[in-house]
Amino acid sequence: MWTLSGGNKCNSSQIFDTIQICDKIWFMQIDILTLFPQMFESPLTTGIFKRAVDRELVQVNTHNIRDWTHDKHHTVDDYPYGGGAGMVLKPDPIFQAVEALKPVGLQQQGADIMPIILLTPQGRLFSQQIAFELSQYSRLILICGHYEGVDERVIEHLATDEISIGDYVLSGGELPAMVVADAVVRLIPGVLGSETSAVDDSYATDLLEYPQYTRPPEYRGWAVPEVLLSGNHGGVARWRREQAVLRTLQRRPELLNKASLSSEEKHLLSKLKTLAE
Repeated sequence: MWTLSGGNKCNSSQIFDTIQICDKIWFMQIDILTLFPQMFESPLTTGIFKRAVDRELVQVNTHNIRDWTHDKHHTVDDYPYGGGAGMVLKPDPIFQAVEALKPVGLQQQGADIMPIILLTPQGRLFSQQIAFELSQYSRLILICGHYEGVDERVIEHLATDEISIGDYVLSGGELPAMVVADAVVRLIPGVLGSETSAVDDSYATDLLEYPQYTRPPEYRGWAVPEVLLSGNHGGVARWRREQAVLRTLQRRPELLNKASLSSEEKHLLSKLKTLAE
């Protein structure tokens, strides 16, 4: 794991030849194992992903799991032992794919060096905190599950983490992999236009983001709050924080149990709860 301290550290060459982390230079490589690499063509060539790639801050590679099969039909699945509906992804192509992608010196290393993440409904629920944790790594491997799942030996002996993006069922791990990659990449220094954009996002501080406004100052009779036009930076900051607390209370009150609030904000929260009763 790499942590930027804003200064003079540059020891990435000890581990990855292709990774440079020195001062504020950061490079991340994400390898995605999937049965449907074509699903990633559009997301990886537009928006934030394209910006990150163009700035040489990230490299995202998709790999077809079928490339590591050894029969003429490129078979990646089989019937489950014990019977039951559906098919199960075989362990061998997945193990061989990861072993081919993982640098030789890291074959016996664990999650402290390079997380190998299986996208599955049985994984831990993805959050902004997990996105931040993953953004500290130089390299990630994402495995997209499919069909009825993957052979349990992949989970027990290969994957270092399992992640789910929600309590619902999708056709495969491709969309969750896109979600995880997008959330992580935007946290890499230099990807977003503003260094503070990621800090102010909803969930980054365990609060939902405050309301945003832009020109014109009045539209169809709806005016922008005066404090935002006042030029009083302290007043704007206080208003935004208060609105974040209020919006979180109204829409996701459970998040407030984790939020770090000042004594003034706690008083405001108590007052808002009283008014709501």
